[in-house]
Amino acid sequence: MNVHDIQQNPDEHGRFAAYLDMLEHVADPDEADLVSHVLTDLDQTMAQSAVLRHLDRRAAGLYPGPAYQKWAQAMAQATSGRPFLDQRLREWSLFRAITLKLPWQPENLLASSNWLQLKTAAGTNTEAIETLAEAGRTKRIRNAARTGLNHRSES
Repeated sequence: MNVHDIQQNPDEHGRFAAYLDMLEHVADPDEADLVSHVLTDLDQTMAQSAVLRHLDRRAAGLYPGPAYQKWAQAMAQATSGRPFLDQRLREWSLFRAITLKLPWQPENLLASSNWLQLKTAAGTNTEAIETLAEAGRTKRIRNAARTGLNHRSES
């Protein structure tokens, strides 16, 4: 089945599942083109949701290694002009920098989404966790960061 056949299906749930299946099995060289094609679906909420799930799955596997940079650049081009997807890719790059102890700015973490702040609060970078314990966006984030710090001090 190809993307054009999928787009003929009037059921957005069926299209969503088909897109996820295609994205999960796409060869690396064809990934950016497939993402771009999925984003041509008339139901932009559904299409962007499928791509978001794909980005999260791929980034989770790639961020620790050197292949992440090239992949993120290709995905940024494929998702260009879609603010939420652009933001998620930027946040994965910030998460990568924080986790791998590459250069990052605390103000970028504090300006990030709840998703990234919670993900970082559960991580291993003490400086980032301390930043979130003190000034995280929500009480939930601050508490999660404090809990993480307490567990570190007890071990």
